Amino acid sequence: MDDLRRIDLNLLLTLHALLAEQHVSRAALRLHRSQPAVSHALAQLRELFGDPLLVRRGGRLQVTARAQALVEPLQQALEQLDGLLGSPGFDPQRAQRSFRLAMSDYGARVVLPGLMRLLRNEAPGIDLIVSQGSREAMLGQLFDGEADLALAVFPELATELRAQTLFDETFTCIADRSHLPTRGGLSLDEWLVRPHVLVAVRPGVDNEIDLALQGIGAQRRVALVLPHWAAAQEVIAGTDLILTVARRSLDSGKLDSRLRRFQPPLAIRPLAFQQAWHQRREGEAGHRWLREKVMQVCAGAGLPRDRTRSARNSSDVDVVSGPA
Repeated sequence: MDDLRRIDLNLLLTLHALLAEQHVSRAALRLHRSQPAVSHALAQLRELFGDPLLVRRGGRLQVTARAQALVEPLQQALEQLDGLLGSPGFDPQRAQRSFRLAMSDYGARVVLPGLMRLLRNEAPGIDLIVSQGSREAMLGQLFDGEADLALAVFPELATELRAQTLFDETFTCIADRSHLPTRGGLSLDEWLVRPHVLVAVRPGVDNEIDLALQGIGAQRRVALVLPHWAAAQEVIAGTDLILTVARRSLDSGKLDSRLRRFQPPLAIRPLAFQQAWHQRREGEAGHRWLREKVMQVCAGAGLPRDRTRSARNSSDVDVVSGPA
């Protein structure tokens, strides 16, 4: 009981924010408090627990073993207190906060328009900050607390991360109409002799298309590698280049009238497009609400499959040329 008299609810909330953000300034923004106030609270918490809780390594703050052990019981304690006080938890109409999302321009094209329309209607005080990077960079942002949610294809996840499949994605090809038959597409031989464009955030990694080609003992020539979907369409217009892309990247935008889409002449494994988050966000009411809304939006982009997993039950294949 003596220890309980030394702590108040504000300290617990500050500890929760610090462990989630692993950054004093971001915790202060999350709590709507000044940075000096949060730093002072951290000093009190360190004295209370007899542990530094957050230590600087490689220029960043990281949680200590003692702090990591506090994450789950602290989350449970705050949820129980929330229930005891009869708090609604998260009211989207009244909420005033920002969420940080990491995604490629594919994810932005497919998810953001519908998500922003939904937020403006249901949660006008919610802001989004979107960053772009490779799949590895996105996962790093989740670990470092620099992103709340990442949307991409994640073949493997650390046990601290969770993922939910939003929809399965397939591929389509596009090329300049003047370099295609009047009707239909190309045979595999015709497709292979043509130069190709590859959309990849990080070149040099086997992509789903070339993995399919390896499976049949074939190889294509990639004449251009670039990281942007929209630019790829503009590049192939007026050339003999072929672009093989995730289908929804075209469905979400208007196709150049000079181009035509056609079915790939080989079987390419579908992709599981997912949202991923760190386990420390698992029980947070606002974060849970956002994940549900992302799933709701994606239900209109394809048949969603509610599958939450970690790396131990992952069987997906590495993908670059599909959505990042």
